[in-house]
Amino acid sequence: MPHLFWVSAIAPFMVVVIGGVFDFLVHGDEHGIPIVGDLKKGINPISISQLRFNGKHVGVVVKAGLLSGILALAEGIAVGRSLAMIKNEQIDGNKEMIAFGMMNIVGSFTSCYLTTGPFSKSAVNFDAGGKTPMSNVVMSVCILLVLLFLAPLFKYTPLVALSSIIVVAMIGLIKVKEFIRLYRVDKFDFCICMVAFVGVVFFTMVIGLSASVGLSVLRALLYVARPATVKLGNITGTEVFRDVKQYPHAKSVPNILVLQLGSPIYFVNAGYLRERILRWVEDEEHICKGHGQDLQCLVLDLGGVTSIDNTGIGMLGEVHKGLDRKGIMIALANPRLQVTEKLVVSGYIKDTIGEESVFLTITDAIASCRYGLRRFRGKEGCSEV
Repeated sequence: MPHLFWVSAIAPFMVVVIGGVFDFLVHGDEHGIPIVGDLKKGINPISISQLRFNGKHVGVVVKAGLLSGILALAEGIAVGRSLAMIKNEQIDGNKEMIAFGMMNIVGSFTSCYLTTGPFSKSAVNFDAGGKTPMSNVVMSVCILLVLLFLAPLFKYTPLVALSSIIVVAMIGLIKVKEFIRLYRVDKFDFCICMVAFVGVVFFTMVIGLSASVGLSVLRALLYVARPATVKLGNITGTEVFRDVKQYPHAKSVPNILVLQLGSPIYFVNAGYLRERILRWVEDEEHICKGHGQDLQCLVLDLGGVTSIDNTGIGMLGEVHKGLDRKGIMIALANPRLQVTEKLVVSGYIKDTIGEESVFLTITDAIASCRYGLRRFRGKEGCSEV
């Protein structure tokens, strides 16, 4: 009920108070119950005067700072996004990065620990009903008052009480239906999720996040290194071209192979794309020979290629040389502006394939290929006469 929101908000505090009083009355620390222990009043001293940038341990500090900073940022953004998804909200990763950086810079002047968005505290704050950054301000003021005046009173707080607060808060964030949905949608994402879950629950937050982030990066690298190349066919009665595997009724163009490249072309995937393109050409040649024809032209749809580097341009040049030896023309369709500029500057368009081999649409490229074939065959006929 809305008017009883304070019950869930005050519950963690009551757990700490009741647990501490109970432990004090029964002398739980003497019976093996772990407690917080002695806490001194006061806050950390100003440490800006102790900063040194020329000591012998600067290298170690830089390495540790980079590692801890990356992990803290990954943890904070991951926690923020998971909580934002529950409320159907959005967060800005750049702003989160700036906030973490500013907090840690200021905190380093006052002997603070690494500042981040820990899952445990964020979950407790969320479960208590915190909705705006003002909840963090209130929490900071309360912690300051506790450190200045009430710290010794928490000596007898059982660690199990603190653990129970975190566990209860985290249980509310576990969505079993999301696990099932993730398993049905993408098995690899489900594996990443389970690795993060097992790592955090049974080991440490660092291990869980490091393993899950590592798998995510590995997956991204695999996608970049092994991009999709598909053969396109024409939808009868239209000028639309689609993947022939996805649309079986799409018809291949006689004597012409249309391929779509759907990712940036970098040194990482240039070799793979060259092999795939040449393999497609070989397969299409066998198909054409089975119908008593020859493959005459290759059309590359570059609409999905957002960028290309020098190695990628070299790969296109190698493909052109290989096809030219077989008497197969090559045409480019719908290259993006950034890609076109690099192809022009490198001389690939003017010196290799010619400006007449670049087209706005696949339909224009096919029409030009057919026209070129007719002219070529006409010249052959005249030569024979």
